[in-house]
Amino acid sequence: MFGERFDAHPLRDSLTAAPVTLFPPMDDRAAWASVADADRADLLALADMYRDVPYAPCTATQFLSFTRDGSRTAHEQPYFQRRRKLIAAVMDCCVTGRTEALDTVIDGLWCICEETSWVISAHSEGGPLPDPDSPVIDLFAAQTAMILSLTCQLMARQLAGVTPMLRARVRREVALRVLSPFMARNDFWWMGFTRRDLCNWTPWIVSNVIAAACVWSERAEELAALTDRALRMVDRWLDAVPEDGGCDEGVGYWNMAGGALLDCLTLLETMTGGRVTFWHVPKIRAMLSFPRRMALPGGWFVNFADCDARPDLSGERLQTAGEKLGDGALRAMGMALRGTPSGQIADVPHFTRMLMRLFHPAEGAPDLAGDRRDVWLPDLQVRVREDGGLILCCKGGHNGESHNHNDVGSFILCADGGPAIVDAGNMTYTARTFSAERYTLWNTRSAYHNVPLIGGHEQQPGPQHAARQVAATPDGLTLDMAPAYGPEAGVLRARRDLSLTGGLFTLTDEIALREALPVTWVFLLREKPLLTEGRAAFSGLTLRFDGGLSPRIEEIPVADPRMAKHYPGSLWRLTLTGPAATAHRQAFTAAQRA
Repeated sequence: MFGERFDAHPLRDSLTAAPVTLFPPMDDRAAWASVADADRADLLALADMYRDVPYAPCTATQFLSFTRDGSRTAHEQPYFQRRRKLIAAVMDCCVTGRTEALDTVIDGLWCICEETSWVISAHSEGGPLPDPDSPVIDLFAAQTAMILSLTCQLMARQLAGVTPMLRARVRREVALRVLSPFMARNDFWWMGFTRRDLCNWTPWIVSNVIAAACVWSERAEELAALTDRALRMVDRWLDAVPEDGGCDEGVGYWNMAGGALLDCLTLLETMTGGRVTFWHVPKIRAMLSFPRRMALPGGWFVNFADCDARPDLSGERLQTAGEKLGDGALRAMGMALRGTPSGQIADVPHFTRMLMRLFHPAEGAPDLAGDRRDVWLPDLQVRVREDGGLILCCKGGHNGESHNHNDVGSFILCADGGPAIVDAGNMTYTARTFSAERYTLWNTRSAYHNVPLIGGHEQQPGPQHAARQVAATPDGLTLDMAPAYGPEAGVLRARRDLSLTGGLFTLTDEIALREALPVTWVFLLREKPLLTEGRAAFSGLTLRFDGGLSPRIEEIPVADPRMAKHYPGSLWRLTLTGPAATAHRQAFTAAQRA
């Protein structure tokens, strides 16, 4: 897409100038005076919070913690604290127009430039400690380049008044660690030269690299060459994205995937003065509107894969997407989720998102009109259907998806404004999360998703373990889950029909096995169920099942802090087991209690 356009119409011909001013500098007092009072107060509170907190030390042993005991946080906490403190000091200066925090800005730039590497420990290559002579560009090296570059653009005069060497040092480090290897090397996997199974790394890194290049490129030819190369990498990522715009990493990754693509598109629009846009492209439109199609009431979202049940999405980016696409419902969602400026750096310190949030006001009334939820993404194989006060969310797919959970055929059922039969979602990342031990984590295993255990056997990871004969129906989804299980389970057929009509949810499974085995149906619940014969009551629902099945309730205390933000206390695992047989047919229904 991008490459085809640039081959026909070279990007250099469309650039206005270089460098590109992305946000109003500190000296533009009229622009900073226009910041809303609530946002100004939020940023000053952020500055107060960090003012007397020193820049955290980043030590070798903190970095080594990842290889020694699997801890990511030992290094990431001080690493991100440094960047947040720097941003807080920059905002203190820009909002107030005063320079009391200038020394804090200087110290932040200096100590980050002095870091041996800008890569986080979990992404290090070539050994347990980074090699300063072989810089790695990961998500956060690119993000660091963006943070330092924007700091130098926002406060150019103030830093030059101390010494020109400050900006020169930052420029040198950004070039050495990010911009030069980005242009010279083709072996970083996320570039798409050596691999085609790309993920959010590509647009996230590229968007930050382009932002840094906008600051430091002195000639339009230089900026055009980098941007052309960068967006051809995005082309390779887009080739891996389904035409329906679905993100198999989960809607929580839209910030880093579709949202990062939006960053690239808006940067391109800015640097060309609006002459180069791609808002008409169907796949782009589908990708940018993906969160709207996955939204549930009360801030909940369809959270398959590594997705929090109530993810923090960038409201301003959704608002922008809605405006660019002419999608009033998407714009309204973004306006409702804008949050605070400081909230934009609470997860990872995405400085551009904070500044976009500040200088893109939520003007005008939102268009709150919305259709009843009835969504089918044929490539991602996700179906969402709303009827009679319930919402059914179900999936086919395969178990080799990015950020995969073994969940072919799983579903979520929402009632009373939130999920009742749930997907547990994501947990705090550790070394185990993206290793051979991934499926020892309970939240990724099929045993803790709403799919059957067959003779005690769970679904297995890998793209070959996929749904077959998948089809959307007027009321839901039908599929065969058999290939999701390994050969030891001996599954010949595992047809699953999910439907929601007239306020009644129906799940029907027909399972044929090579040998007689028991089958256990799993339902992961938000509340503890009250069991009576053939019934389970929870979350305002009554689930009905064959009274011959053997029920069991297991409490799952939610100890992980990330998951506990969405599911405090405990989740509850209801299992219903049928006796050994070669053929199983069970039907389950659920409806709201009268």
